[in-house]
Amino acid sequence: MSAHIDDLAVAAFVAAVNAGDREAFFAALTLDATMSDDGTDRDLTQWADREIFTSQGRMDPQSASPDGRTITAVYTNTTWGAMRTRWSFTVTDGKISRFETGQA
Repeated sequence: MSAHIDDLAVAAFVAAVNAGDREAFFAALTLDATMSDDGTDRDLTQWADREIFTSQGRMDPQSASPDGRTITAVYTNTTWGAMRTRWSFTVTDGKISRFETGQA
């Protein structure tokens, strides 16, 4: 079951992750975007390369908040396998300026 995501920036982020499209992923973010994983701020570029692009990360959104900026998804990659995750996004001028993820 995949949830519909109403926020266009978040939908672009999910589509880029699922396509393994690094260029589209970073295009969905502001130049100064930040992120945290399980409550710890991470270097976004290093994290994305490790957790998404070199490990074939994929998101299957299961539910989304009415504004589309908080989702629960089954996240799968070749490093960790599948896990239930929560993602919260801050969108600024149509791009993601921060996201926070962790196990749900």
